[in-house]
Amino acid sequence: MPDPRKLTLTTRLNGQVVQQESVGELCFDIPQLIEYCSTWSELQPGDVIVTGTPGGVGAGRTPPLWMKNGDNVEVEISGIGVLRNKVVAEAA
Repeated sequence: MPDPRKLTLTTRLNGQVVQQESVGELCFDIPQLIEYCSTWSELQPGDVIVTGTPGGVGAGRTPPLWMKNGDNVEVEISGIGVLRNKVVAEAA
């Protein structure tokens, strides 16, 4: 794998790019995040560490943009792959 700081995180909502940022802009680098998380959880292959989000979502947009039932979300890290999910409303 190349230097992870040079990778790009891209989020698409229904095919439209709503976030795009370099992994190098994280407050903490990848080894620090793994070290910290492993102090309170045994990490296994396939685990995902969620660190927050770059700007460009929700209330931070003009007009605000919220995901809704049926939307398709893709999160891509360049050179690694794409995670695709459909938004499903919480059962009442």
